[in-house]
Amino acid sequence: MSGTAFARPRLYIDWTLIIPAIALAFLGMLTMSTFGQDISLAPRQLLWLGIATAIYIGFSTLDMRFIRRTSVVMTLYAVAVILLTSLLLFANPVLGARAWFSLGSISFQPADLAKLALVTLLAKYLSRRHVEIGDFRHIIVSGAYALTLTLLILVEPDMGNAIIFSSLWLGMMLISGISKKHLALIGIIGLIVASLLWFEGLKPYQRTRIVSFVNPAADIRGSGYNAYQAKIAVGSGELFGKGIGHGTQSKLRFLPQYQTDFIFAAFAEEWGFVGVVLLLLVYGLIFARLAQIARAAATNFDAFFTLGVLILFAAHVVIHISISLGLLPVTGTTIPFMSSGGSHLVLEFAALGIVTSLARHSRGPVRDESLNEYFGG
Repeated sequence: MSGTAFARPRLYIDWTLIIPAIALAFLGMLTMSTFGQDISLAPRQLLWLGIATAIYIGFSTLDMRFIRRTSVVMTLYAVAVILLTSLLLFANPVLGARAWFSLGSISFQPADLAKLALVTLLAKYLSRRHVEIGDFRHIIVSGAYALTLTLLILVEPDMGNAIIFSSLWLGMMLISGISKKHLALIGIIGLIVASLLWFEGLKPYQRTRIVSFVNPAADIRGSGYNAYQAKIAVGSGELFGKGIGHGTQSKLRFLPQYQTDFIFAAFAEEWGFVGVVLLLLVYGLIFARLAQIARAAATNFDAFFTLGVLILFAAHVVIHISISLGLLPVTGTTIPFMSSGGSHLVLEFAALGIVTSLARHSRGPVRDESLNEYFGG
């Protein structure tokens, strides 16, 4: 036999993706570090970063084109549905939500896997149907896939991730070429669903958070406390910040969950406006590279998958920062690569690894040329 039959896959890394992602992870660890003053989550996060980076390298080096297969796509989606359903049946509530499986000191959030499953499924569906997206039936079918996961997330209850799933589906519909008439109809349906959720679906504390968003000063010591402290943290950073490790809102625990749900506010307090601009530029590098990869994608699936990952990350960034600035109600949403937690970090690096692999193993320009209009071509 030829020696090439057993050739090992060559190590491949897209440095323009991985370096900004690792930089964001280290900025997150600096922000959550207590510098010896208290128990820090930074060492554990460093361990997760090592695991996530190894997964990125593994996925980017292997040929991940098998993820295009319908059987793989549907299996991944079915596993996500089973895990989310199992949460409701077997998981113990944590902070009032059945959102995690806990194995000792390790917790796994199935919603993270479900995001990757939804990106993959929508990429598969739209890669075949995007030229027929004018048929409202395809919007209904793709929406049903997304709605199933969203409802399972919502009843945990996890409003933040439910919004992320909805944003992901809507974003991928927009890039597929949905008509303005259908977009308006979706908006009307969304208002009806939101009204039903307000009266029947939301927990009392979730309605209270929304009321506090409209008038945060009404209950600063209660439901409006988190949002109020986050805005103080962001504002007190001023131009150059208070310095790394000197954020009083976070380090003195005035700002709750500053390692996860409000890590942007904690970062802004220590780094100031200049640091926030630099942070957004780093995210911009990742988004620009993903858009570049999608533009050069060889197949419709590769393009839609890459854009789905971009939309997923962008939705997290926009919603997380908007909450910290008081522009959205508090829902408990992480920001990519920075927030403490292992499952979301692994998912994010895995998604980048799949994107890198698909781009590396592309074979010639066979993508539908009608997609060029979404890339300015």
